[in-house]
Order: sequence, then C-alpha cells, then structure tokens
Amino acid sequence: MKKTVMDKLLAHAVKSGASDIHFLVGNQPSFRIDGVLRSLKYKALDPADTRQIGLNLLGAASIDRLTEMQEHDASYSLEGAARFRVNLFRQRGSLCAILRVISSEVPDIDALGLPPRVRELAEEERGLVLVTGATGSGKSSTLASMIKHINQSRAAHILTIEDPIEFLHSNSKASVSQREVGPDTRSFTTALRAALRQDPDVIMVGEMRDAETIDIALKSAETGHMVFSTVHTTDAAKTIGRLVGVFPAEEQHGVRLRLAESLKGTISQRLLPRADGAGRVVAAEIMISTKTIQECIKDPMKTGEITDVIERSRDQYGMQTFDQEVSRLYRAGVIELEVAKSAATNAADFERALNFGNEAFDPNDDSENEDQEKEDDVLELELEVG
Repeated sequence: MKKTVMDKLLAHAVKSGASDIHFLVGNQPSFRIDGVLRSLKYKALDPADTRQIGLNLLGAASIDRLTEMQEHDASYSLEGAARFRVNLFRQRGSLCAILRVISSEVPDIDALGLPPRVRELAEEERGLVLVTGATGSGKSSTLASMIKHINQSRAAHILTIEDPIEFLHSNSKASVSQREVGPDTRSFTTALRAALRQDPDVIMVGEMRDAETIDIALKSAETGHMVFSTVHTTDAAKTIGRLVGVFPAEEQHGVRLRLAESLKGTISQRLLPRADGAGRVVAAEIMISTKTIQECIKDPMKTGEITDVIERSRDQYGMQTFDQEVSRLYRAGVIELEVAKSAATNAADFERALNFGNEAFDPNDDSENEDQEKEDDVLELELEVG
C-alpha cells in the first residue's frame, strides 16, 4: 500500500471519528468507531501491503530491522490531521499494524465530562494519582487533561515518560519535558531513576508495568514529587491488589504501607455508548485517600471493602462508585437502561444506586422518552482511493 493511500485512509479515520485503525493480513482495513469495529470497502490486505505499511510508518531507514521485528511501539504524525500511536506485530509470520488516533488538541477536563474531583486531584502537589481502566477506556486522554490543567495553572516543571509520546504539550505557565522510551531513554525505570536528578515537580509515567517502576514511582512520591500514572485495572480495589501483587510476598506489607501513605486517589473509568448515538461518555469511579481508605489499603482483609467505603463517602468526600455514576448517567438520559444494566459492576448495587434518594423513581418507566426519535448509528464508510 502506497504511503499516499495509507495517509488517505488515516485522514478518513480521523474524519470519521475512529479511535483505532487496523491493518491485518487477510482482512480489509477497519476502523473502531464508538467501540465497534467496522470494515472499509477496500481489498483484503496481503503481506506485501502490511510490510509496506510498516515501512511507511517507520521510514525507509527501518527496512533492515523490519524483517526481524516481532513487536514494536512507535508514533506517526499526519500533518493537518492527527498523530497516531503505532503498534507493529507479527501474526503467523506476517506483519500487522494497529494505530490509535491521538487528537492534535490536548483535551480539557470539563470537555471530557470528568467529575470535578479530577481537577482537585490534578491540583495535588505531592503524592501519587492513578488513572485505571481497560485498553481504550480513555486513560491517556484523562491524564493529558490533568497535565494540561497543571500546565495552565502552575509554574512547575512537568516531566512525562511515555511509550510512545501521545499528546504534545506546549509550555504555558509550566515547563514541560516529554521523554519517549526508545528515542530518548532505554526504559521507564531508567527514565524514572534519572528523573529525580532533573528537578521535576510533576512526573507522569505512561504505565505502571513492573515492580521496579512501581517502586521508583513510590519513591518519587515519597520524596515530595507529584506522580501520575496508569494501571490496567477496572476499579480501586483491584488496583491496590495489582500493585501489591507484583511484589514478592515478603515485601507486600511494606508496599501496602507505602501506598497508603502516598496514594492521593484513583480514577477508574469506562466508556459507554450515548443514548443519542453521538459517541461515548465516560463513567468514572473516584476514590479519594481518607483515613478509612488508608486502613483498607494497609490491611489485605479490608481491601475488598473499598467499594463500600467509596459508596458511603459520596456526599462528604466527593467519591463515587462506578455503579453510582452509571445510574446518574441513566437518570440524566445520557445512556439507555440496557447499557446501564450491562455496564453495572453489580446488579444489586446498581439498582440501589439507581433508586438512591428517589423512592418514586421507576427504572422501567420510560414514558418521558416515548416521543424521542431513535436513529440507528450506522456509519457508511465510502472510500475512493487509487
């Protein structure tokens, strides 16, 4: 596939609102739009096509290492359209590529529809804040919006360590240094060790991948820095379990004590289809570190109680469980009932949250929406390329 053709496909993906582009051998190119994978009206790709796509993305200078490459992360820029996070990999010996669309504009916290507590967590001056969720849940966008808020409001040195760099931040009130694993540093751990000698106020680590990264991130938080990172977990309780679980058993008690001391909060999120068909909306669980939460982190027998503590702390501390937020989105007409039910972590908890503070509320009563027109969210992707 010629580079001009590939670029037309990528530009079309951005215009269509796609989040990801798939180039797989034996398949037509496809776009993921609002969580649904849609094939294009284009011929199925063969190994020669995807190999050329790899060269297009990495540059002709990579032809030698492309032959031996098994997996590789990179970024790609399309002028006037967007940037892309690239993952090249092999399946059955053939090269394939998955690209994630990165907006050229760094998002705002309000524009993403995040709760006000997210801004307050961004304004913390020391400690650790984690954004969690499955792949494609918008973690990178949330982190970028928090870094943008700091950049616009504080005279600080912000250091980001990413693989690869996604959103590009220009200096505002803060000074932003962005380092990419590969071109700028060997690894997250290498960059984190060096970070403490680079006078940062804020450190953003793309992902907590292993015990060494977690340990250095905690040390950074303990020495007065503000650290932000992501974890591939679905809620606060699982996040604590994941972070502690990567360490040997004899170290886990100490890690719990350090987490209880340093962790300021977690933002666990999922993206749900909107009722009006206009894309997706974020639903987030927010956990704030309080004395009770700290005790739940320290004691493994109490970690499972974190969700209940969050639910009880909504009014006093601005916390919210995922199911509380799902019920709020449904009551506001943002998502449909079936989406809310299928997304709920626990059906019983969801029903309770749905009716909380409104005894007369009937989740089966949709009379207010009887006259609302429903349009099928069908996007036909017509593409004319040579």
